Amino acid sequence: MELGYDAPDFALPNVVTGKSTNYSDIEGEKGTVVMFICNHCPFVVHVMDELIRIGNDYKNRGIGFVAISSNDVTTHPADAPELMKKLAEEKAFPFPYLYDESQETAKAYTAACTPDFSVFNSATKCVYRGQLDDSRPGNEQPVNGKDLRKVLDDLIAGNPIPAEQKPSLGCNIKWKAGNEPDYY
Repeated sequence: MELGYDAPDFALPNVVTGKSTNYSDIEGEKGTVVMFICNHCPFVVHVMDELIRIGNDYKNRGIGFVAISSNDVTTHPADAPELMKKLAEEKAFPFPYLYDESQETAKAYTAACTPDFSVFNSATKCVYRGQLDDSRPGNEQPVNGKDLRKVLDDLIAGNPIPAEQKPSLGCNIKWKAGNEPDYY
């Protein structure tokens, strides 16, 4: 999707609380980060602690966060809701971790991989679809979240967000058989 699209709403179960969560529940005053992650992906595992640090660093600065897993748990049982809950509690996620069983939310956000980041401004317009930073498993680059942190700092300061953005890389979302999106 092109930048500037409106944040699609969703109503997904929070694996920790069991309560349904929608976009307005997680929306931040200055901006909102919607992350598609999962438990098993080595790219997500590689950056997990930084995602938590970023959530903690920005949650009281007007930035809302949510993590969503859309993987097919039939083929990838490590991403099942009960294991998502266990991970979220063990790591003390500072953001809700939601389960997208139908995979419709992933499709609405045109999510393609884990991790996948969409950042929305206070008017719920997408201003960023890019990477966390240059780090990848095994490439020796530091996991520092510099790209995402720059976007969040710019949002908070009211600065323009650069249109040139490096796409996120990771494992593809594990689509249910026959449910692959047309953009995939």
